[in-house]
Amino acid sequence: MSRVPKWLGRIGTGLTQMGERLDERRAEVERESAGEAAPRPAERVPPTAPSLPTHPERPDPALAVPWGVRVAAEAGWRLLVLAGTVWVLMRVISAVQLVVLAFVAALLITALLEPTVTRLRRYGVPRGLATALTAILGFVVMGLMGWFVTWQVMENLDNLSDQVQDGIDELRNWLLNSPFHVTDKQINDIAENLRDAVGANTDEITSAGLEGVTVIVEALTGILLAAFSTLFLLYDGKRIWEWSLKLVPAAARPGVAGAGPAAWRTLTAYVRGTVIVALIDAVFIGIGIYFLDVPMAVPLAVFIFLFSFIPLVGAVASGALAVVVALVTQGVFTAVMTLVVVLAVQQIEGHILQPFILGRAVRVHPLAVVLAVATGGMVAGIGGAVVAVPLVAVTNTVVGYLRAYAQEQAPPQTAPETSEPAVENAEGPAHQG
Repeated sequence: MSRVPKWLGRIGTGLTQMGERLDERRAEVERESAGEAAPRPAERVPPTAPSLPTHPERPDPALAVPWGVRVAAEAGWRLLVLAGTVWVLMRVISAVQLVVLAFVAALLITALLEPTVTRLRRYGVPRGLATALTAILGFVVMGLMGWFVTWQVMENLDNLSDQVQDGIDELRNWLLNSPFHVTDKQINDIAENLRDAVGANTDEITSAGLEGVTVIVEALTGILLAAFSTLFLLYDGKRIWEWSLKLVPAAARPGVAGAGPAAWRTLTAYVRGTVIVALIDAVFIGIGIYFLDVPMAVPLAVFIFLFSFIPLVGAVASGALAVVVALVTQGVFTAVMTLVVVLAVQQIEGHILQPFILGRAVRVHPLAVVLAVATGGMVAGIGGAVVAVPLVAVTNTVVGYLRAYAQEQAPPQTAPETSEPAVENAEGPAHQG
């Protein structure tokens, strides 16, 4: 018998079995779609096992934690991330502190000089020439101010030392004749202790002088960096800002693009207002101490102008310096009158000039000013104290703008449909008519 019929028979048998399985599968799918249970032909029901005790279903562990604890945990890890970010940022700033302070000083100078460049541009002056003229004028004025202070101090140094010696002698005589019962021996002991302290700390004074040389070199480097940064910011500030926007994620770019000009307006208003207020303080306090015959009235007025850029602390330090000079040169009465002049001008500044000139846009709460100045001074010294308050004012403006922008971009919430608003809307026109 040939093998071909057997081979064909096996193929036919396989095709028949495949067709039967397909028919069973089709019927099973139809029963499942009809909601019936499809019995499996080879399935055997296992013998019934003895029933075991069942446990109630355990809740999700996240749902078992109280809601307040979950909120605290969510806020906690986010605050930890923010604190870590701020810590890393502060470490980076401390490592390049000179560069950061120079750039911030350039921003402040640019905010002061940029309106002049804009005004020259309106008169048709090219941007390069307007930038050069404004920068040269600004740097010349600041240089002349520093030279004038140095010249006045050197010119009056000998006279001041003689007046200080006379003031010390008067103070000594006043202490001997005062009701405090101070004896000549006690005064000599105090002077001897001061002399011994200076002699014992000669090495420290020498090292401080060497450190002063290093500080002078760093200050000159910072001045050069600030000057170059100011030139580029005045000439190409708009394109620098547009390039900086490319570093921001695209989703947040529109909000940041609007917050930047608002922050710049705040910084410009702050710097301009601070310069005007400091100039008024310096002029009126300088006039007051000049009529009181306090020596070096003009250099003291310039010091008051410069120290006024440090909120609260600068006014106290410059006023105390004027009072001390008046005390050791002209006596107690002149020192008291100098203190009266300083306090009167500062009170007028704090309650009238600052709210009127600076405006509400850059007003910062006194507690925020104190904390900002203290933090800036601890982080970066005098430079940090100077830039702390404008940084807080700019941050306040940026946060407020971004909050308002987010509220504008949020989709409007539709009120739930009820029958009562329809009645109110129906009655509204009648009441309005």
